[in-house]
Amino acid sequence: MFRLRLMFLTLLAFCLGAALPAEAAVTVSFYSHDFGDRFPHAFITVKGTLDGSGQAVDNNFGFTAKNVSPAILLGSVKGYVQTSKDDYIAKSDRQFSVTVDDATYARLIAKVREWQDRKQPSYSLNKANCVHFVMELAEIVGLKVDRKSKFFKKPKSFLLEVKALNPSLG
Repeated sequence: MFRLRLMFLTLLAFCLGAALPAEAAVTVSFYSHDFGDRFPHAFITVKGTLDGSGQAVDNNFGFTAKNVSPAILLGSVKGYVQTSKDDYIAKSDRQFSVTVDDATYARLIAKVREWQDRKQPSYSLNKANCVHFVMELAEIVGLKVDRKSKFFKKPKSFLLEVKALNPSLG
């Protein structure tokens, strides 16, 4: 009898247009930006809702040099985690997305903070650039990466390589 009542109430709620609880999740999308107002770049966006708190998430993170100059060709320079405006994201190419749970999202944000808090100079074209940053974030969300990739200076090529290494990304 209880089961029948529950089914009836669920059907009634559906018919009346009442919203049933939505499953919360955060989508992490990996982007590349080829040329234009900034040099080639890789970054992520995070969008969705945290299951535990219901908090909405809508942000993006990339790692770059504070000042783009020939100095980046000579060695390490000051770097920082950057957020981009919507129009920059719209002009970029989303290569793939994954959905993560709250715990993975927390680890992802902890890694972003770790990069934010690095001792300066923190940006190195050869050892710590935007591609290295997104590589570490890709690992956190469970993706296979090639830590010896030949594409650390080619964001789009690197992300396409990650996609190829993870057939489930389609």
